[in-house]
Amino acid sequence: MGVPSREFLLLINDTKEGQKEKFIDLNFDMMKKNKLSECTTIIVGKDQTTDGALVCARSEDFDCLQAKNLELYEDTDNGPEEFVARDSSFRCKLPKVHLGYSAMPDYSLPGHWGSAGFNTAGVGMSATETIFSSDEALAFDPYVESGVAENSAFNITLPYIHTAREGVERLGQLIEEHGSAEGFGISFVDQDEIWYLENACGHRWLACRIPNDKYFVSGNQSRFRDYDPKDKANYFASNDLIEFAEKNGLYDPKQGKFDFHEAYSRDEEQDTTYNYPRVWALQKIFSPKLESDVTKNTFPVYAQPEHKISLSDLRKAFRFHYDGTSHDPYMHNNGKEPWRPISIFRTCQTHIITVRPWLPQAIGCCTYMAMGMADLSVFLPYYQGATAYPKSYQTGNGQSSNDNAYWKFRHVQALGMVNYNKYAPIIKERWLRFEGECDQRQYEFEMDYMHIYQDQPLKAQDLLQQFQTNILESALGVADELTERLFTEICKDTQAEYLFHGA
Repeated sequence: MGVPSREFLLLINDTKEGQKEKFIDLNFDMMKKNKLSECTTIIVGKDQTTDGALVCARSEDFDCLQAKNLELYEDTDNGPEEFVARDSSFRCKLPKVHLGYSAMPDYSLPGHWGSAGFNTAGVGMSATETIFSSDEALAFDPYVESGVAENSAFNITLPYIHTAREGVERLGQLIEEHGSAEGFGISFVDQDEIWYLENACGHRWLACRIPNDKYFVSGNQSRFRDYDPKDKANYFASNDLIEFAEKNGLYDPKQGKFDFHEAYSRDEEQDTTYNYPRVWALQKIFSPKLESDVTKNTFPVYAQPEHKISLSDLRKAFRFHYDGTSHDPYMHNNGKEPWRPISIFRTCQTHIITVRPWLPQAIGCCTYMAMGMADLSVFLPYYQGATAYPKSYQTGNGQSSNDNAYWKFRHVQALGMVNYNKYAPIIKERWLRFEGECDQRQYEFEMDYMHIYQDQPLKAQDLLQQFQTNILESALGVADELTERLFTEICKDTQAEYLFHGA
């Protein structure tokens, strides 16, 4: 895969423009009223990645002022026995024994909303993709204000599971016991399989094992359709998922087989511009020959890519904003573009969780994360085996600061958006070059690690930690370099605009 094909870009430009006038203010007003964590998810089965890795990836699109900090927790036999939410009335009991894990919370919710990471059993989790149940389903099983919410699902699940399947079972039980406070989709990955869970109204849910030979994409909508309660290898669900839908008129067996989305999920006008285009665009990027209508929710749940998907392909996908088309909001300086891009400025972070089972867990489990807007940011590797991060990656808050990693990357992005068409190419070229250098250094480090880790495990761990720290610190140096270059260019442009010369 490379950049989107010319045919794809033409197809975007030729789609119905009639929607544009109708929805031009809808999404903008919606965002101002409800700052939800509105994300984009990409999951890839191991048979469709170039190196055989299992992949779960998601952008966390919320608020540019919500700095992300990195957290690391150790295994313990004496952990907290109750989770008490900081920003809701949710409470739940916890086992005293919990695994160590990594997390990426907002600065305002330390110990909460961990978002993405690995535990010390090598299980990765990404939480959450905001989705919406239908009003009809919620009328019979409403959300529970004190139930499991996006802010809590990660931290009450990941420390207590040893496989992806266990993650689904634990979270499902918590939903049934406490109810859901809102709609969400959550992914789990281990060395063998990937599972994705979507809740359906207050106390019901469905989880599916992602096929090894397919990929899955989601943009703020429930995507699941099929459910076979007899197929325990590929499905988990609340016990009465189908019966409840039938009892309350959400599903009529006379109309055909059970469809989870039709029974429980929302499809409204705003979805046609906010959600459909992202799913359609990602499937066109990975599967350009796939025939689908951007205006209709008939996209396949799982699709097969034209070529196997690489890490580079995933980075490009999360940077996509209908580049070079009439729907490109940055090229056209159009903050009210009705088609919601994949890469947006209010993204807090984007992560690509990868599991390479043939490698030692410490390096085989790796999350690539870009702070802020992916299009103008850099994806850096975070190994499961790392035991510390530089202090600057842990100290962000809601105020710009030059001694914090999140805000250093944000400085570059904000300056780039002053004149996207002029400054973005400078940023993108430099970050792409750095990513290429990082990929090579990472390859060389992993070869060295593999050479020594069995006979010299402590030396291998020191090597890992040194590499992790050096890469993160080096990225900050490039961010400083870009900030100074962009500031210089903006000064030159401002002087040229207001020269008043000629005395």
